[in-house]
Amino acid sequence: MGEVVVAVLLGLVIGNVISLPGTLAPGIRFSFHSLLRVAIVILGAQFSFAQVVAIGGKAVLMIVVLMTLALLVAHTLGRLAGVPGRLATLIGVGTAVCGNTAITATAPVIRAQDEEVSFAVATNTLFGTAAVFLYPLLGHWIGLSSAAFGTWAGTAVNDTSQVVATGFAYSDAAGKVATAVKLTRNALMGPVIVGIGLWYGRGGASTGAASFGSRMRQSIPVFVLGFLLLALLNTLGVIARLGSLSHRDLPHVLQDISRFLILVALSGVGLSTRLRAMRKIGATPFLVGFATAATTALASYFLIRWLGPAGG
Repeated sequence: MGEVVVAVLLGLVIGNVISLPGTLAPGIRFSFHSLLRVAIVILGAQFSFAQVVAIGGKAVLMIVVLMTLALLVAHTLGRLAGVPGRLATLIGVGTAVCGNTAITATAPVIRAQDEEVSFAVATNTLFGTAAVFLYPLLGHWIGLSSAAFGTWAGTAVNDTSQVVATGFAYSDAAGKVATAVKLTRNALMGPVIVGIGLWYGRGGASTGAASFGSRMRQSIPVFVLGFLLLALLNTLGVIARLGSLSHRDLPHVLQDISRFLILVALSGVGLSTRLRAMRKIGATPFLVGFATAATTALASYFLIRWLGPAGG
């Protein structure tokens, strides 16, 4: 169980068992709405667009197809099952991009409710954790090579830590391929969030040029631009250079800071989430999450059989 889940669970328990004074509410809101945005900006220092180039065009094509498929399946099934649109988006983006990180980064862009974020994190974690145990067994059963299994894990498993665990549980070679593929998915998080923001903003303005300009302002928040800027600086080697000049492992330091702030933010999500509201959502989103994860896994397998593994 990752620290993200522990943070949300602790927040849920404390927020629903203990009657918290109202004076804490502004701090809880600040943790989720403000600190989360800072964490996402800093998170950009961990991503490099060079990863997209290094992995090869064939693998990038598979990633883009599967990311699109996951979002479409989550939205379509969510609409048919009566799941709230924003919750379906969070489930889809968690499956498509990089698990809980993508969920927390997308939530403020689409103005998701705290209960929807908590539910999406729980769904994403459940199926991602199950994949760590099931995928290696399935891979050996169907006789996948290390390269093929690494590509499969990297494109179909949700969270980065879960991908790494799944890949290396199969073999060292599979683990390295899975990590490279997953980092490529992660590097595409910024453009995906911008696209989702534009989609959600399409009905909120008048027509014409003013409409597009308004949508751009509403759908590309400053923190997403900050994320893309730091990713670009990392790609150009600026962050590593600054670390050398300061005699510190700056990328690692920024990673720790971002990780800590995300934990604080998700603790705030748990504290402000009421289980009564989550129960109203019902169990249907879990079924939508399962169907989305299963569809992505199957499509990934057939694409690998058709196009070959990453780097192959």
